[in-house]
Amino acid sequence: MIDQTPAIATSALDQDRIHDEVRARYAEAALAASASRSDSAAQASCCGPSDTAVFGEILYADADRAALPDAAILASLGCGNPTAVAELREGERVLDLGSGGGIDVILSARRVGPSGRAIGLDMTDEMLALAVRNAAEAGVDNVEFVRGTIESIPLPAASIDVVISNCVINLAADKSAVFREIARVLRAGGRVGVADIVADDSLSPSQRAERGSYAGCIAGALSISEYESGLRDAGLTDVSIAPTHTVAAGMYSAIVRATKPADTPATSVSPA
Repeated sequence: MIDQTPAIATSALDQDRIHDEVRARYAEAALAASASRSDSAAQASCCGPSDTAVFGEILYADADRAALPDAAILASLGCGNPTAVAELREGERVLDLGSGGGIDVILSARRVGPSGRAIGLDMTDEMLALAVRNAAEAGVDNVEFVRGTIESIPLPAASIDVVISNCVINLAADKSAVFREIARVLRAGGRVGVADIVADDSLSPSQRAERGSYAGCIAGALSISEYESGLRDAGLTDVSIAPTHTVAAGMYSAIVRATKPADTPATSVSPA
């Protein structure tokens, strides 16, 4: 019998274990990038060094990579380029969930300009320190980096125009909480532009786990239907999930978009 238990939530004990596993792996990646050890950074990235065609800095345009510090590029461990699909506009406030070495925060800061702001949220001290250095080297000052988990975002309600993320929500220990928090911090009319890993609806959680580890961005991935229903249950609309390329059998990198309705009352979503 196929296990069809949704992979959207975990026990408190499992959440702690997942946080520790993910934090350790990405701390390793941050230290490797800081030391310019590209081989070690790749080993710590999603799916490892054999998948550089579908993960990491190769997914960014040459012009974007040329304007970034080397350490930011080495610490790029994502599965897409959310800044290319979020349609950022001058003056907007952007939140990057799981900002890592700061590559998407830096690119977002340039897109929203001096009147806008890009905020990076990460739970790994080594990544936060690396991101601060990278932003300074890139010469952007309309940025800030905040320590915390994406299940409990330490920002006020209705304070963000756009939420982006790059191959991070699949790592979350409690995805329902992440979706609720996204809806909470978004302003009415705000939007989501995320790159993430999703699975075919036919794959059970155990089958996903056979294809890769949790920290490797595979075992924790939601199915397409689970992802869609999770965003809608949080009060988001206009949900679309468009797979872009295969990362494992039955699993894909995808562009995820959603919107917080413009007529949402400010008090309709309770803080976590």
